[in-house]
Amino acid sequence: MGYVGTYDRTIFYNPSNKYCIISVKTSDQSVPQQARSAYRHRDNMIRFIAVGYELPQTDKVSMILDGEWENGKHGVQLQVDKCEEIVPQTKEGVYGYLSSRLIKGVGEKTAALIVNRFGADALRVLENEPERLLEIRGITPDKLEDIKASYAESRCVRDLMILLTPFNVTPVTAMKIYEHFGSRSVDILQKNPYELCQVSGFGFKRVDAIVRKGDLPLNSPMRIHGAVFAALDTGRNEKGHLFLEEDALAKTGVKLLNENITDGQVKVAPEEVDTIVQDMILKGEIVSSNGNIYQSNVFVQEDETARKIAEMLAVPPVTLDISESLEYVRKNLGLALSQRQSEAVYMAFRSNLSIITGSPGTGKTTVLRAIIEVFQMLCPKGKILLAAPTGRASRRMAESTGRNDAKTLHSLLGLLGDSEPIQKDKQKEPLDADLIIVDESSMIDMWLARQFFSRVRMGTRVILTGDVDQLQSVGAGDVFRELIDSGLIPVTVLNEIFRQKKGSLIAYNAKRINEANIDLQYGEDFQFVKCQTQEEAADLICRIFCEQVALHGIEKVQILSPFRSEGPASVEQLNAAIRELVNPARDEFADLKVGSHYFRVGDKVMQTKNNAKASNGDIGYIRKMGRNAKNEMVVTIEFSGDRIAEYGMEEMNIASILRHVYFFRTIKQPSIHPVMFFNNLIGCVFCHLIFLLVLLPISAIAGTVEILFYFRSQLI
Repeated sequence: MGYVGTYDRTIFYNPSNKYCIISVKTSDQSVPQQARSAYRHRDNMIRFIAVGYELPQTDKVSMILDGEWENGKHGVQLQVDKCEEIVPQTKEGVYGYLSSRLIKGVGEKTAALIVNRFGADALRVLENEPERLLEIRGITPDKLEDIKASYAESRCVRDLMILLTPFNVTPVTAMKIYEHFGSRSVDILQKNPYELCQVSGFGFKRVDAIVRKGDLPLNSPMRIHGAVFAALDTGRNEKGHLFLEEDALAKTGVKLLNENITDGQVKVAPEEVDTIVQDMILKGEIVSSNGNIYQSNVFVQEDETARKIAEMLAVPPVTLDISESLEYVRKNLGLALSQRQSEAVYMAFRSNLSIITGSPGTGKTTVLRAIIEVFQMLCPKGKILLAAPTGRASRRMAESTGRNDAKTLHSLLGLLGDSEPIQKDKQKEPLDADLIIVDESSMIDMWLARQFFSRVRMGTRVILTGDVDQLQSVGAGDVFRELIDSGLIPVTVLNEIFRQKKGSLIAYNAKRINEANIDLQYGEDFQFVKCQTQEEAADLICRIFCEQVALHGIEKVQILSPFRSEGPASVEQLNAAIRELVNPARDEFADLKVGSHYFRVGDKVMQTKNNAKASNGDIGYIRKMGRNAKNEMVVTIEFSGDRIAEYGMEEMNIASILRHVYFFRTIKQPSIHPVMFFNNLIGCVFCHLIFLLVLLPISAIAGTVEILFYFRSQLI
C-alpha cells in the first residue's frame, strides 16, 4: 500500500550513500496510530518517519511511499522500498521540482531559465534531450554534465528500487548494487543480472533464485556464464586460488547450476558448461594457461609480476665488497651474527632480489639492522624504504630497526584502500629508493605483489623477509611461499633460535610442530589441558583469560581458536563471551548497531581495511559515540600511539568487533594458486637472459638492427 505525502523535515542524511531519515506529512488516515507523531501542528496534518535511500528532501513535490512499518528503538517507522515523485505537470510544479536542489547544478535562477525556455515540458527535455539545455545562458558543457549525472543518479537509484522490490531486496542491498555499478545498475540488472555476483552479499545462489522467478531456461548461456564467474570468484575469495583447473571449474560450475533443481527438470550437462567456457576464452573474458582457467584481471596480475621479477633477476647487481663494513658493524654496534646470519647479509648485496625467512626468534631483525648499517656505510646517499603489509607490522619494524620511517605497503604505494590509488598521477611512478625491505611478506597477496613490483625501479635492491608458517595473505595467492619454492630467488633460511626467554619452550615446540614432530615438551609456558567438550573448554578459556589479564594486562593476553563459528570454543562465540566479561553493557551507554554488529564504548576493535585513517590490522578502543554538529553519528576510536580517529556509520563497516580471539588454520592445505606464476617466472628469466647475453650484443654490433622482442613463458 502506498502513502501519499510531502516532505516535512530531515532527521538524518548521509551524502555518501544517500541514506536518509525524514519526517513526512500527510492527510492519509490509514497511517497506523502508533506511527504518528505525538505532536500537533497548525496544519492538522499527520506526521510519520520514513527511512530509505534518495528520498526527496523538498516540499515542492509530493511523493508516494511504499514499504513496511517496522518497530525499532525510535518507534514505528516506514522502511521505504519504493518512492515515486509526483511532479505537477504545470510550469509552477516543474519549477518547484527543479529549484528544490534535488539536481546538482540547478538552483532557483537556473530552474527559472529552464522553465521559461521549455515550460511544463522541461522534465521531458531533461529526461530525453538534455543537450538542449545548452540553449540556456549559463549552462556550459561541464555544467550540463553535472546536471545529467545528478539527474541520472537520482533516477537510477529509484528505478533500481522499483526493479528490485518484487524480489524482496532491501534498499540497503539495492544501494550496494548502485555503489558498485553506478549508472549502469539498471541496465545490468535488465540485461545480465548474474553480474550482481560481483557485489558483496550476492552469491550465485541468491542471484539465481531471483532470476529463476522469470522464464530463463536452466541451460541459458547467460546463466552458465554467471556460474563460471561465480566458481572462479569462490575459488579466489574463499580458498585463495588464483585459478581453477579446467576440470575443477567444470565440476564446480555444474554443481552450482544443478543445485536445488527439482526432479523432472532437465539438468545442465558438463558439455554445455565446457562449451561456454571455451567461448569465454575465445572472447577474452577468462584466460586459459596450460589447462588452468583464470579471471582475466587475475592472470594479468600474475603475468606482469612474473615478468617484472624476471627483469630484476636478469639485471646484474652493482658489486659491493661488504666484508670490512660488516666487520665494523659487528664490533661497533655489538651485533653478534651467526654464520647463517652473516650469509644472509652477504646474499642481500649479491642480488637485486633476495629473501630472508625463519620462524620467530631466529634473528631476522638482527640481520636487517646489519644490512641497513652496512648499506648506509657503503652508500651514504642511498635511499632506504621500509614497509610491511599492515600498520602493526610496520610499527614493529620501525621499533626493531631503529628507523621511524617504516610504512605500510599501501601507504608506500599511495593506495587508499585495497584497490584504490590515493594519487592516480603518482601511481605509476617508480619508488625512489636504492634499497627496499619488506617485512611480514607472507601476508602479501597477488594483487598487492603486482602493485609493489610494478613500482620497483630497475637496479633497486629488494629484500623480502617473513615466516612462511605465519599469517598468510587474506587475498588470493600464497606469493611469499611460492617465491621461495621457485628456486630462482636467493633465499636464506634462519633456523637457529636466539630471541627466546631462557627455559621457554614455545619456539622450540613450534619448530617441532612445523617439522611434523609431535614429541613436544611441556613446562610453565607450554601446557596442555584436556577438556571433554567445547563447552568445558570455553568456560576454562574464559576463566584463564580473566586470570591472565589480571596478572599481565589485557594487551599481553591473546587467544587462538581453530574454529571460526561452530561451537562455544569458536572465535565468534568466545569473543562474545569475553566481551561481556571485559566490557559489559552499561545503562549510560547504548549499543550502536552497524550492519549485523553492535558496538559499545570501551570495545576493542580492529581495522580490517586500509584507509587514510588507519591501516589493516590496527587495533584500537572505542572511546566515545555520539552525534556531531551536523547531527551525524560518529564513533571516536583511539589507536596505539595516541592516534585518534572519528568514524561515520559507513566507515564502521571496516572495523571488526572485539578481537580478543583470533582464528588460525590447524592444517595447511596444499596450495594450487600461483603455480603458473612460476612457470611464467622461469620463462621470463630465461628470455631476459637470452636478451642480455645474445640479442643485445648482436644489436649493438649491427648498429642498424631493430629487434622486436616478444615472448611468452608458455614457450619454455
